[in-house]
Amino acid sequence: MRKNIKKILYIDLDGVVVDFESGIEQLSDDDSRKYSGRYDEAPGIFRIMKPIPGAIDAVRQLAGYFDVFILSTAPWNNHSAWSDKVVWVKKYFGDSEGCVLYKKMILTHRKDLNYGDILIDDRTKNGAGEFKGELIRFGSKRFPNWDRVSEYLINNCR
Repeated sequence: MRKNIKKILYIDLDGVVVDFESGIEQLSDDDSRKYSGRYDEAPGIFRIMKPIPGAIDAVRQLAGYFDVFILSTAPWNNHSAWSDKVVWVKKYFGDSEGCVLYKKMILTHRKDLNYGDILIDDRTKNGAGEFKGELIRFGSKRFPNWDRVSEYLINNCR
């Protein structure tokens, strides 16, 4: 039993912290045509995405209350995605010990196998729907943005 330890909060990247559409908009015309319908397979796309409004500040704030980890899936057929996601996290959250997400990133196709208290995800795919803790559906009517998510977590889940 964990006593006096922060609850574990997992946060998905794509569609939660990272604006996937912003990556699609930055693809070249050739890549846009070539990867139409499977944009997540475009090499380098995960490196060029922009943050969702409020996400960076919210994650930093929540790290004061929770033990925060990124829990994301990288496309199997896009080998650069795995490293691009790490590069993205380092760019926006820092790359040294003491930074809020330093060495706190898990890439998996089975989110349900991770032990934790809360998962913020925009979908139920890749095991998110079977996560044993509380699933917060980012972008839903109840949790449409980071202000609502942060308010709920800080007031109800610590």
